Amino acid sequence: MEMPPRVIELDDLTLRRFDPEGDRAELFEVIDAARGHLGPWMSWVDEHSPERAAEFLARRQEAWEAGRDFTFAVVLGGAIVGACQLFRREGGPGGVMEIGYWLHPAATGRGVATRAAGALVAEAFRFPGVEHVEIAHDPANHASGAVAARLGFTEDRRRPAGTGEELVWRLGRQEGVVQQDVVEDRKSFGSHPPK
Repeated sequence: MEMPPRVIELDDLTLRRFDPEGDRAELFEVIDAARGHLGPWMSWVDEHSPERAAEFLARRQEAWEAGRDFTFAVVLGGAIVGACQLFRREGGPGGVMEIGYWLHPAATGRGVATRAAGALVAEAFRFPGVEHVEIAHDPANHASGAVAARLGFTEDRRRPAGTGEELVWRLGRQEGVVQQDVVEDRKSFGSHPPK
């Protein structure tokens, strides 16, 4: 079964698989501190609690092992500042993987989300049969759309979502990527073997 690396190094930024025990308290604190920033875009923030953080991490562990959802802690300066995810939408079309991401507001405006999402685009196209990568977000979340645009995605469609609708951006393997050095040169962000 194809799996992404557990750790992806991007200069000062690290994407690493979550540790269900070791990351529980820090993840809770980061989300708790970012409630106001994340709340308008992510309905799950309203029910955030230490117990929910523990459940989330346990589910992410199971999903990773099953090869269907790969969620990474976004680490900057040794601290978790967000999360990013590479997954196949349940019931979605074959040949498509999706990327999701969120950051604490102190980490925004510095290219962190763009670099993290770019690394996951590279990983997605390493999976056999993946021809497209998608990013979906609330149409009013212009920051998420800017990340997709910087990576060469184009607006594709709108689809129903829990909060009304989502704007879906798409990037095809054959269309190329604005940041080819990220996609084609694995050395630019490196990988480390599992711990």
